[in-house]
Amino acid sequence: MAHQFTKHYALDEARALLPQLRLWLNELRTVRERIARQDERFSRMLDEGCDLGGDLVNDWLRQLAVLRKLLHHFELREIQVKDIERGLVDFPALIGGREVFLCWEQDEDDIEYWHDIETGYAGREKLRGEEPD
Repeated sequence: MAHQFTKHYALDEARALLPQLRLWLNELRTVRERIARQDERFSRMLDEGCDLGGDLVNDWLRQLAVLRKLLHHFELREIQVKDIERGLVDFPALIGGREVFLCWEQDEDDIEYWHDIETGYAGREKLRGEEPD
């Protein structure tokens, strides 16, 4: 059976990444907030007929590059960021030979849930002895 992902996480392997993921998610939120503030400022300036450029735009581009770099850390590991604000991420895994996601939110102490790829968060179920393969 062909799988969508090339990387599948064992539970211990995903757990070991949580401290680093917490740091990256915090940075993502911070950078995203900066970009949102800059976007609002740009919108006001454009409404007032101002030209944009210089340091304002350069800083905005730097923030976008930082955001992209942070997201790339997740992409390289095939970990999906579902919601930056909540710190919701999915780790590809195999349970019973079936491809699923281990599901974790940043405010959770541990990875305790999984869901089918098709059902998403709404199909989230508690891990009960169904350790990833």
